[in-house]
Amino acid sequence: MDETARRIFHILSGIVFVVLIHYDIVGKFFFAVAVVMGLLISLMSMKIKVPVLYNVLKYLDRKHDIKSFPGKGAVFYGTGIFLSLVLFDKDIAMAAIMILALGDAVAPMIGKYGKIEHPLNKKKKIEGIIAGAIAGALGAWLFIGWYEALAAAIIAMAVESIGIKMKENPLNDNILMPVTAGATVWAIRVLASI
Repeated sequence: MDETARRIFHILSGIVFVVLIHYDIVGKFFFAVAVVMGLLISLMSMKIKVPVLYNVLKYLDRKHDIKSFPGKGAVFYGTGIFLSLVLFDKDIAMAAIMILALGDAVAPMIGKYGKIEHPLNKKKKIEGIIAGAIAGALGAWLFIGWYEALAAAIIAMAVESIGIKMKENPLNDNILMPVTAGATVWAIRVLASI
């Protein structure tokens, strides 16, 4: 799958998950099981190529992940959603997931046409980061106040764009973005209640 198709899948799956969460069709337990199952399937896929599963992974996964961590994107996406649901109230979690789904996908789609390099990360373009923040904020605004949505999207996109590393390994944005977005909204609400 090319990157544009993968990003569209990223957006659509995030929206579908938010709708399912909103109507209480799925929740924390579903995503906990999905992540564990995803890890088990990933481990199995490194040992044997199950025909249907391998074809799905070949289509949806990045080539370098198929050998080292099949299904990596999906596992971390599910983990990010799970953590959002565990750490935050439902409205904040859904907003954080929308920032992940929309912001993370729109930023590189627009950024590839951008001209202004990020001063701390030459792989990113400022135009993409701004577009991602706007898209994420619009999606989050369905569930939280506009100022919370905008602040959460801007901060999540800024943190993601820097490329934070832990022991030389970059933190996965599918986890980093929703947790950062959710923590931002939570902090705004705590400060507003003082």
